[in-house]
Amino acid sequence: MPRYRLSDPAKADIAALLRTSETMHGAEARIRYRALLTAAMRRIAAEPLGLSTVDRSELSAGVRCFHIRHSRNESREAKVGDPVHVIFYRALSPGLIEIVRVLHERMEASRHVGLL
Repeated sequence: MPRYRLSDPAKADIAALLRTSETMHGAEARIRYRALLTAAMRRIAAEPLGLSTVDRSELSAGVRCFHIRHSRNESREAKVGDPVHVIFYRALSPGLIEIVRVLHERMEASRHVGLL
């Protein structure tokens, strides 16, 4: 069974974005967004080279990214209207993916991912 693990920066990214989501949109929105993030991370673990992923090895060796909007239909909660985050990840071994960062789509990835 494919697995994923979160780096410390990714854990901090997720905690911050969920706090912001709750502050701006309420507790229910936080729950929906967390479910969407979980669905996206499960999809990445199952299909790390899937059609909706992008090679970003210019940032760091082996790094790929996935915009969470591609998992809107996979979440167990109500849909998120306009998801705005991108998951950066890399394969550590067959069946194990490391989520490196979770960044807002407008953030310059090279300022955050290349620092690993």
